[in-house]
Amino acid sequence: MAKRQPKSRPTWADVKAKLASFDRAALLAALQDLYAATEGNRAFLHARFGLGEDPLQPYKKTIDRWLCPDIFRGQETSVSRAKRAIRNYKKAIGDSVGLAELMVFYCERAAGFCADVRHADPAYFDALVRMFEQALRAIAKLATNVQSSLLTRLDRVRSIGRQLGYGVGDNMDVLLAEFDSSIHAEVLHGNGNR
Repeated sequence: MAKRQPKSRPTWADVKAKLASFDRAALLAALQDLYAATEGNRAFLHARFGLGEDPLQPYKKTIDRWLCPDIFRGQETSVSRAKRAIRNYKKAIGDSVGLAELMVFYCERAAGFCADVRHADPAYFDALVRMFEQALRAIAKLATNVQSSLLTRLDRVRSIGRQLGYGVGDNMDVLLAEFDSSIHAEVLHGNGNR
């Protein structure tokens, strides 16, 4: 009979089993070490426990860094790292209003960067349009009184998108028209009382 090979990578189940044996002090010490390890861990814990004035601030800072780099210092853009900030916020809290806010902020910063420095990367534009669509979907799930300011901001993004070329503005026009028609359909069918 062949000898069973040990797992090459530990899983959450392995960590959970170890944590189960910790007393309160040891568990707090482990959390303190995680807290001290990275800025991302601190942002996650602050957001999860509602600490600080604005739990969105560290996530916005990360989005801004990766979508609007300091090109004079040779910094690069990274759509994946900007999107990771949104995913991390979703894991930490998952608050739908905060999530929509981060998506709209992403769109604002990406469109603004493209307009300000004439950044013309088709993959970056595609990511912007996809986030615009995700933001509309997130906004559609919010109460009507919350939607207005976010939609106004996305409309400004759409105006900038029209100046970028590559069909960015046209795609945003289509997405916003689809959003408007779906919202009107909900109102007509009595589902508009979010």
